[in-house]
Amino acid sequence: MNKQFDVIVIGGGPGGYIAAIRAAQLGMSVACVDEWKNKQGGPALGGTCTNVGCIPSKALLQSSEHFDHAAHHFSEHGIGVTGLSLDVGKMVARKDAVVKQNNDGILYLFKKNKVSFFHGRGSFVKAADGAYEIQVSGAVEDALIGKQIVLATGSSARALPGTTFDEQMVLSNDGALRIGAVPKKLALIGSGVIGLEMGSVWRRLGAEVTILEALPEFLGAVDQQIAKEAHKAFVKQGLKIELGVTVGAIKVGKKGVNVAWINAKGEAQLLEADKLIVSIGRVPNTLGLNAEAVGLKLDERGAIVVDDECRTSLPNVWAVGDVVRGPMLAHKAEEEGVAVAERIAGQHGHVNFNTIPWVIYTSPEIAWVGQTEAQLKTAGRAYKAGTFPFLANGRARALGDTTGMVKMLADATTDEILGVHIVGPMASELIAECVMAMEFRASSEDIARICHAHPSLSEATKEAALAVEKRTLNF
Repeated sequence: MNKQFDVIVIGGGPGGYIAAIRAAQLGMSVACVDEWKNKQGGPALGGTCTNVGCIPSKALLQSSEHFDHAAHHFSEHGIGVTGLSLDVGKMVARKDAVVKQNNDGILYLFKKNKVSFFHGRGSFVKAADGAYEIQVSGAVEDALIGKQIVLATGSSARALPGTTFDEQMVLSNDGALRIGAVPKKLALIGSGVIGLEMGSVWRRLGAEVTILEALPEFLGAVDQQIAKEAHKAFVKQGLKIELGVTVGAIKVGKKGVNVAWINAKGEAQLLEADKLIVSIGRVPNTLGLNAEAVGLKLDERGAIVVDDECRTSLPNVWAVGDVVRGPMLAHKAEEEGVAVAERIAGQHGHVNFNTIPWVIYTSPEIAWVGQTEAQLKTAGRAYKAGTFPFLANGRARALGDTTGMVKMLADATTDEILGVHIVGPMASELIAECVMAMEFRASSEDIARICHAHPSLSEATKEAALAVEKRTLNF
């Protein structure tokens, strides 16, 4: 007999598991189907983010930053280190333990909120009697019936045409997180979030890292004043970043990878590396969903077509996260998951795309929310800008990390904050205040008038707000 639920969520990543928990909190009977497996074959809830994305990359970034500080910066504090050694296996094992803690935490949350979990791949069978039949294919086969379906199947790394991921020599984000020893030479194609974060990890640990980027501008989506500051810092650290390149043939051998490429001047080049990480974007996961069985509409990229409220082309079928339009960010997926659960319950779920923060967890970190200067100029909107360097911030000086700045953009007439862009220490945490301010449509004057603790990095945000009116107090 088929098991019946008010809501069935397919996918247990940030969008899926959060949607399932919120729907259960609202009194619905909920099932979540997810096929991700750990090394032992058991469930590994959390999707790409927890297993091969946000969480493990941050664990390796933290470990590599400790190593880098011990090797190069402790001496500035009068701390001498002798016999410094590196155990990559132990570092990766710690990363795996952090991942497992998150996996197990989600299973606990499902039990706590009475969400039924099914380990396997969920796919449509048919629509029947105002509901949908979902097949679960795994170690145990199950047939479920759901009145409402939430699709949260995520995304996969995009491969270069003609080059497949073997996760040994040519790596996606998955393989990049499982490198067992520091490569002497590491090549990356793509200077986006994943490329910069993984490049930073292995550069700190001793690899010679070269990043090939097709676009002529570094971090084109970032405010260019901030991007240029970040580029300068990364090059100083030792990352070799080539912009405006054309990648040619890639040859994989037993000992390494050769990448033929043409630089911005049109000159042919050859990059020889021990390993190659490809980070040129991601593609939606809809393969195996059996969308055609129920007539679910997909776009030309394979993404599920949804409206502004995440409704698909089918009644009572919703989709969230990487598998739909919008930024492929875990926190965006979470917000959509909550909003959809509340809409199913008859409430008014809400996601404001204008206040979704972006973060790159390099050192310095890069974080931003809202519009860039270039976007405001293109839109013809009059604005004021204020910047404040961490070089003039007391806490940053004490930390020994004064790279970067906070930049605030506000409407020239109303003073409403339109965008905040940060490159520097703990930018990922500092951006939260700015998101809050923008969500409440605060002005730069509002932040300038709020008392910030001293000494703190957050004072740089206050000073950037003061700089909008050209009245900084410490610079």
